[in-house]
This record gives sequence, structure tokens and C-alpha cells, in this order.
Amino acid sequence: MLPRQKLEKILSRTEEIERLLATPEIARDPSRTQGLAKELADLAGTARAFRQLLGVEKEIQEADSFLGEHSADSELGRLYQEEKENLIRKKSELEGEIESALLKGGDEDAHRNVIVEIRAGTGGEEAGLFARDLFRMYHRYAQSLGLRVEVMTSNLSEKGGFKEIIFGVSGPGAYRRFRFEGGIHRVQRVPETEASGRIHTSAVTVVVMPEAEEVEVVINPADLKIDTFRSSGPGGQHVNKTDSAIRITHLPTRLVVACQDEKSQHKNKIRALRVLRARLFELKRREQEAKIRQTRRMHVGTGDRSGKIRTYNFPDRRVTDHRVGLTLHNPDDILDGHLEELFEALEKDDKARRMARETDDE
Repeated sequence: MLPRQKLEKILSRTEEIERLLATPEIARDPSRTQGLAKELADLAGTARAFRQLLGVEKEIQEADSFLGEHSADSELGRLYQEEKENLIRKKSELEGEIESALLKGGDEDAHRNVIVEIRAGTGGEEAGLFARDLFRMYHRYAQSLGLRVEVMTSNLSEKGGFKEIIFGVSGPGAYRRFRFEGGIHRVQRVPETEASGRIHTSAVTVVVMPEAEEVEVVINPADLKIDTFRSSGPGGQHVNKTDSAIRITHLPTRLVVACQDEKSQHKNKIRALRVLRARLFELKRREQEAKIRQTRRMHVGTGDRSGKIRTYNFPDRRVTDHRVGLTLHNPDDILDGHLEELFEALEKDDKARRMARETDDE
């Protein structure tokens, strides 16, 4: 159901801006003109479609009135019925267009590049191996879309898994593709490290952040504590030779980012700042979302990264996404990067939730 009151306000505001832009006073004020023109550009598409919808609904009422006056078997009756069916199809198309326009306003970050952090949780070495599998899954999925993957930093475990890996994905719609992956991913399987064949349950946490531009998150150099150190452990490419690794601490928030994969200290610093900027942007975004939830007195399920979101159960050959109740029976294909069916279900669920919130806000 469309949020009628909101649409009426959008239409009213659009008409008001159109009147204002036609006045001499506004025309003499370039900054005011620019601001109103931008607001009009944001509203005009929705207002136009709503105007058309109102017109179509009126025509449907007129068609119903004519049908009441003529027999359905008469030539005029059949013509009016055909016209009504065409109008109903047009109405459905306009409603879909309006729905998409309304939801687009809540999807401002969809075009951004994305930074993904994967960390091994409970499960020891097996959790690290599953973190490696998730990275491979995301890497293959991104490649299938023509997106570029760039590892920012990684920390290998003894068995070849990842204690942590942070990577960026860049290209059209990168964040839109990955935004629902944040949360706890649980795996149930016989680990490579298990000789007796017992099934283990392990967990990995994934954090997904839209990458911010420098102009959006300005970092004061005075707020940074920068340390250099030598790469150590299996994750370093330049282990114990030079102080190329970088650790940046953002003093106001106490956020810490370390990068060591590059041989160049300068390149590690650039990558660390990109990750820090994304974390600060995400922190600000989540604070804003918390205020919105408090105002609405509701919790956004798909935005909650604190709980288990998906289970990969290999003995039963199933993968279950707990947010949408979808179970698929192809865990090997999914870990091979075939995520389309999962992501399509999450997109559909998110669209329904946001549309419901638009209506509830009335």
C-alpha cells in the first residue's frame, strides 16, 4: 500500500517550489534558487508519477460508472471493460514506479564502493578456515559482476585460514550488492583440522561498510596516532625486514586500523586511512539510524549486525538465511560465489520492510 499522506505532501511541496522558482525574489537569489532546484529534482519524479496515478484512478472510476450504465455484453460495455483493464495495468505500473522512487531515498549509499571486514570468531583454526572460504566466496561473486577486489590487510592463521582480512570492492553498485552480508556467519561441518570426523560449529563475523570520500569524512591529522612496526606472522609479505607496517589510532573514537600487506609504508598508510574513514562513516551512519529507530520506536531487523544471520550446514547440505527464512541446498555452489538467489531474497525483503515503514510513518 502506498503512503498516500506522504505522497500528497510531496506533491504539495513540489507545486510550492515550482511557484517559488517563478517569483522574481527567488530568481534574484542564486543560492536559494540552487537549493530549491535541487529539492525539486529530488521530488519531481515522484510527484509526476503520483499526479498521473491520481488521473488514472479518476479514469477508472469513470469507466466503472459507464460500465454500470451499459450491459457487459454490449459493444460499448466491452469497450469500457477493455479500457478499464488497460487503466488498471497502467495504475499498477505507476504504483511500482512510485514505490521505487520512494525507496530510492533510503538507498543513498547503494552506488558506493564497499569495505568488508571478515574475522574468525569461535571455533579456533576452523573459524579461520571458514573466514578464508567466505573471502573466496565474496571474491568470486565480485569477479562475476566485473567488480574489483583489493585486499587492504590480512592476518593468516597457522593452518592457512584468516584470523582477519579486510578488503575493498569497487565498481558500480558494490555496496548495494554486499550490504546485507554484515553479521555472524555460522558453519557446521567436519573441519580439515579434525581427524576423528566430528562435526564442529564455528562462527565468523562480517562487517560491511560503504566507503566514504575524503570530503565526506574529514580526518584531523592531530587526532591520529601513527605507529610503524615490522610485519609479523604468516600474514606479512615483508616479514621482519623493514618497518613498513602501519597502525593508526583515531584518538577521539579509539578506533585502531593496522595494515601490513604492502611493502611500502606509504601504501599501507593510504589503505589504513581508507579503512578508518569507512569505519568513521559507518559509525556516524549507525548513530543516525539509532536515532531514527528511537523516534519510530522500532527495530530495523536487516540492519542488526549483532546476531546470527546465516548458517552453512554441510552434513544436511543446506544454507539458511535466518532473516528471510530462506533455505537452499547447495552450500558448495554458494561458497563458490553463486549468491544471486540469496541476495535477491534479501533485496526483496528489504524493499518490503522499507515500504512498510514508509506506510507506518503516516
